[in-house]
Amino acid sequence: MNPTSPLDHLQVVECATFVAGPSCGLGLAQLGADVVRVDLPGGGSDHLRWPLAPSGASLYWANLNKGKRSVTLDYRTPRGRELLLALATRPGPGAGIFVDNLVGRHRVRHTDLTALRPDAISLHVLGFPDGRPAVDYTVNAAVGVPGMTGPSAVEPVNHVLPAWDLLTGSTAAVGLLAAVTQRDRTGEGAQIDLALSDIALSAVGALGWLSEAESAGPRPAIGNHVFGSFGTDFASADGHRVMVVALTEGQWRALCEVTSTGPVFEALEQALGVDLREESARYELRETIASILRPWFSARTLAVLEADLDRARVLWGPYRSMAEAAASARTTSELAEEVQQPGVGAMLATGSALRWSESVVAPEPAPSLGADTEHVLGERLGLTSAEIGRLVADGVVSVDATRGAA
Repeated sequence: MNPTSPLDHLQVVECATFVAGPSCGLGLAQLGADVVRVDLPGGGSDHLRWPLAPSGASLYWANLNKGKRSVTLDYRTPRGRELLLALATRPGPGAGIFVDNLVGRHRVRHTDLTALRPDAISLHVLGFPDGRPAVDYTVNAAVGVPGMTGPSAVEPVNHVLPAWDLLTGSTAAVGLLAAVTQRDRTGEGAQIDLALSDIALSAVGALGWLSEAESAGPRPAIGNHVFGSFGTDFASADGHRVMVVALTEGQWRALCEVTSTGPVFEALEQALGVDLREESARYELRETIASILRPWFSARTLAVLEADLDRARVLWGPYRSMAEAAASARTTSELAEEVQQPGVGAMLATGSALRWSESVVAPEPAPSLGADTEHVLGERLGLTSAEIGRLVADGVVSVDATRGAA
């Protein structure tokens, strides 16, 4: 077995759109699972979602579906639904695994799967546990995070990163692998429901934010300061900004040494009767500390800061635009690599962040929409070319992408 493809024995059928479900399938595919994404002919609701390539193809879709296979069939029709269920319940020890976020009368329920395969594993992504709709941005608003983000609590500040979607996808992958392990041990399948709202609530609870709110009241928005420790941004002499953090006593000592501010902070400790080796003390005096450090940073260019801070082993990072981050990834990261993406051309893509025996798995391009329909239906369900031709003629399946390849 390829040590970088530990899941190559698994066959997963994914019928999900947007981020949570597809990111689950992406993570499994990057570990070797054969993930077949099923969309309606012409593409699902996320097929042309921004950002777009100059060709009009969705870079969003292409990057979330790297390394998968694409089947297009109309599961809203009786024959299409039959085909979807057959793919999802195909016999075999690594098959019978279904991921979806379908809603309404076309949803595939766990009982639909177990009627055909009693040990089927299903994972259904939804907004709220009771079925009400939600997306990352509405869940984030409701769980209190925007009020803690930004320079003040007067107006909430949304985040750009769909963190709850991505965390849901990662949790979904863990849940599916746990279900596969259980089935291998007991022969039993599993029905898993995973709500975005539960993910967000569980996460803020794990960080202590819920109990903090009840015991200490709402936390103020503190801008770019790190809560409970010392960390903030500084401007350089040439107009750049850097983020500097001192979580530990060693990191604080390194920051004081490189900036030659140790004597100043020792005097401050004596005057105020505090010990800045303590993380809480550094947080309480964060603005005072930042004001003392700012002149040192503002007198140096980014290049000088990089050399000095790295040499002193200070915990820091530069602020970059996304374009700058992409340029850096091209030249410094093994994780990022250019692939030839159908409908896009050359595209910078990333592989799995898991390094196996110090090896990085290169990213694979996503298929064009429906590119694998004929092969998958023939390989997995034994349909002949003539049978697939009739399904195409009836509009049940399509074998070629018809709207801007992605």
